[in-house]
Amino acid sequence: MTAAGRKAKAGGEKGTGRKAEAGGEKGTGRKAEAGGKTGTGRKAEPGEKADTGKSRSRKRAHRRGKEGKVMGRFNQARAPIYEALEEFRQERIVPFDVPGHKRGRGNPELVSLLGQQCVGIDVNSMRSLDNLCHPVSVIREAEEMAAEAFGSAYAFLMVGGTTSSVQSMILSATKKGDKIILPRNVHRSVINALVLNGAIPIYVNPDMDSKLGIALGMKVSQVERTIKEHPDAVAVLVNNPTYYGICSDLKSIVRMAHAHGMKVLVDEAHGTHFYFGDKMPLSAMEAGADMAAVSMHKSGGSLTQSSFLLTGISMNPGYVRQIINLTQTTSASYLLLASLDISRRNLALRGKKEFAKVTALAEYAREELNRIGGYYAYNSELVNGDSIFDLDKTKLTVNTLGIGLAGIEVYDLLRDEYDIQMELGDIANVLAYISIGDRERDMERLIGAMTEIKRKYRRDNAGMYTQEYIEPRVAVSPQSAFYAEKESLPLMETRGRVCSEFVMCYPPGIPILAPGEEITEEILEYIVYAKEKGCSMTGPEDPGIERLNVLREQWAI
Repeated sequence: MTAAGRKAKAGGEKGTGRKAEAGGEKGTGRKAEAGGKTGTGRKAEPGEKADTGKSRSRKRAHRRGKEGKVMGRFNQARAPIYEALEEFRQERIVPFDVPGHKRGRGNPELVSLLGQQCVGIDVNSMRSLDNLCHPVSVIREAEEMAAEAFGSAYAFLMVGGTTSSVQSMILSATKKGDKIILPRNVHRSVINALVLNGAIPIYVNPDMDSKLGIALGMKVSQVERTIKEHPDAVAVLVNNPTYYGICSDLKSIVRMAHAHGMKVLVDEAHGTHFYFGDKMPLSAMEAGADMAAVSMHKSGGSLTQSSFLLTGISMNPGYVRQIINLTQTTSASYLLLASLDISRRNLALRGKKEFAKVTALAEYAREELNRIGGYYAYNSELVNGDSIFDLDKTKLTVNTLGIGLAGIEVYDLLRDEYDIQMELGDIANVLAYISIGDRERDMERLIGAMTEIKRKYRRDNAGMYTQEYIEPRVAVSPQSAFYAEKESLPLMETRGRVCSEFVMCYPPGIPILAPGEEITEEILEYIVYAKEKGCSMTGPEDPGIERLNVLREQWAI
């Protein structure tokens, strides 16, 4: 039950713990009509005026969306955190709390950059605004509204990015020594979680598409075989979709894992729109997954670093909250929280229409780019019902090897010569992230630039790398390797040793090497090639990646 539906303790503030404005409703962010009920679903307390017919009529309308349709238990046209901040903005509160800029007065340069409208609500947790670590009022209500919008049992607002959501999933479902089945082409946040809690990864090595140069989705047959080989595993993690828009047969994987008593966790960072668009791949919650990490700031329109963690009925929400609080900040940004609240409202009311436009833009650009020749923009013809069970058509992933340029080279040309910032450039592809903020003229500019790049820079593609994923050789667990005694060696002297740190191109953030994996000649050649092509390499202690940390000699294979 939300705070808006609970009775206030005797002598306490009504509903959410916020002071009511004179003549206003208690804790809803709305002013009450004269003679109206409190607007929180409570009986009027002594001194409060009774409800009127006009107010009741307004409440019935309040439960309906802008198009007049009943929207379930909650009115998805509301945004309780945003409403509470707007109410707070009208109050004359003297701040003797943090943040120290005191609504911007102490940092005029910050106000000049962000504006008073923004800095004025960069505030700390207080009774009227609730507390993310233990929400009881407006944040709690926002989470319940998000759960309804996404079709999950519970939803948690996350301000540490989807990295925090992914890690909270794994820490909630596994503990030290537990086995978790997962594809190796996971985001670094997944393996980071294994470093933290000591769970053991059982990798399902995905198929490679040599033409596209990417790892594909998880085959059902691969998952089935791995489950039979490791019946004591406690969970299966699936990337759905991958960064490149590749989807697995999630429903079959969920059914199989649940039949063997395993939880299913879905890194759905790139799949927010699956919940709101029409004719989209199946979402994690619809497939019956136990948990899903949804990066609302990617395709959902919220501010960078904001995310949702969704769970099904199988998970204990109180325990999940405790896990989240192990690593998430106690000083949550209300700018991020409000952006999640507002963006959920926008998608619940207009998501279907907006994502139809997004899909149309991506389809148009895809067709035009494929007409140029030399490029290949991923199309639904790739779908094979197995390793590519479905394809996210809002993604505009373009293979560039046909014009003799690595994806990262086209990425750099677009940025440096045409002022176009792409989401990703790797060895073989560039990715344009098409979302609710894109316009048709933006598509035309991209198409024109890529046409010109082909004409001006095309060359022979002999000798180019095509493979983004190299199957690892796992020697020890990520946690054991990360905390073991180690030594630093020149990069080309590490062959045959066990790596104790990450090496990856970012984006996409999929490790080339992870702690506990053997360093092979093939991996070293790939690292050198990626550096030469200008890929942004991250992970090692040495920022230039001239040296790598490896386990001391007694750990060598």
